Amino acid sequence: MKLNNARLCLDCDEVHDEGHCPSCASESFAFIKRWVPASERRARERPPEPNGAKGETVNTYKSLLAASQEEEPRLTAWRLVRGGAVSLAILGAAGWVWRRNGQRGDETPEGGAADNN
Repeated sequence: MKLNNARLCLDCDEVHDEGHCPSCASESFAFIKRWVPASERRARERPPEPNGAKGETVNTYKSLLAASQEEEPRLTAWRLVRGGAVSLAILGAAGWVWRRNGQRGDETPEGGAADNN
């Protein structure tokens, strides 16, 4: 019986791995693995991870993150420059349209004088 499946009946103290106790048919149980610490469950301790394989992966991710953080200020600066250029173009077009509309309002129809009332 595996420890992950072992259950202790709370009524008759029977150890089983079924949905109900085979001795008293009770469904009240607790998993035994709750009381056994993880280090004691292992047959042998895990060997430490070699730094070569895992360390290389970590260094790769660190270099990728550092490269993306270095590029971010440059991208932000270009966004500001591009946004400023677009804003100036929009303001220039709006001023040009305003002046043209203002000139058309000053013109009088042919053969008549403008009313000043």
